[in-house]
Amino acid sequence: MSRKKHPKLEIEAALKYAEQNGWRIEVGGSHAWGKIYCPYNNNDCRCGEFCIVSVWSTPKNTGNHAKQIRRVIDNCTVHHQAQEEEEN
Repeated sequence: MSRKKHPKLEIEAALKYAEQNGWRIEVGGSHAWGKIYCPYNNNDCRCGEFCIVSVWSTPKNTGNHAKQIRRVIDNCTVHHQAQEEEEN
């Protein structure tokens, strides 16, 4: 099932990046456009603090918000461990 696209192109690109890395996207919420969820959802991964990220519909700075989304995905500790195991 396809999801609703984000109106900001930079953020939509970051969301596609998240999907390519296995993150689940749920559209809707009370104050956010939606949320993205880590595929690992592991409490050992920085105490689960970054396993859920809100996606804003109209952020103050679209580019920075898109970078933040990518940074969270790239810095997932469980994802890093899985990549290292695949390389070895």
